[in-house]
Amino acid sequence: MKWCTIHPHEHQGGETMEIKSPAFAMGAMIPRKYSCEGENVSPPLMWKEVPERTESIALIADDPDAPIGSWVHWVYYDIPPHVQGLGEGVPQVRNPPDGGVQGMNDSRNLGYDGPCPPSGTHRYYFKVYALDRKLGLPPGAGKGEVLDAMDGHVLGESVLMGWFAR
Repeated sequence: MKWCTIHPHEHQGGETMEIKSPAFAMGAMIPRKYSCEGENVSPPLMWKEVPERTESIALIADDPDAPIGSWVHWVYYDIPPHVQGLGEGVPQVRNPPDGGVQGMNDSRNLGYDGPCPPSGTHRYYFKVYALDRKLGLPPGAGKGEVLDAMDGHVLGESVLMGWFAR
């Protein structure tokens, strides 16, 4: 399992973090287990190099190759800063056991919905952000609301990208 280091985007600012998954490597195929054709459970994720002043972690997973534009598969925010990753199969509930709050994905469900492209091979980005505050948004917030609330509060970030084909 190789760590994926992505340097922060200029518009966000912040330090470099690292994210990986024991289920798939950066740029590799995502196993069917984590898709609509399998068990549709979230993959295990781990991150490190979280900046010291971090007050919460946010996670957004999306597919920029969807026919209608980016399709959001997972929105999870206000994860406690001591949490260094998520186990496989985070429950689709407002407040998972590890803490934090789950938002609404584009399938109109709380939590994770796995890759399910209508055809072809798509990219799936798992983006983790270290924030200098809790967002305080209610359960069910969407990606846009989370990104707006994060603006100016990103201390560090990283991205893990995997592919999936039907």
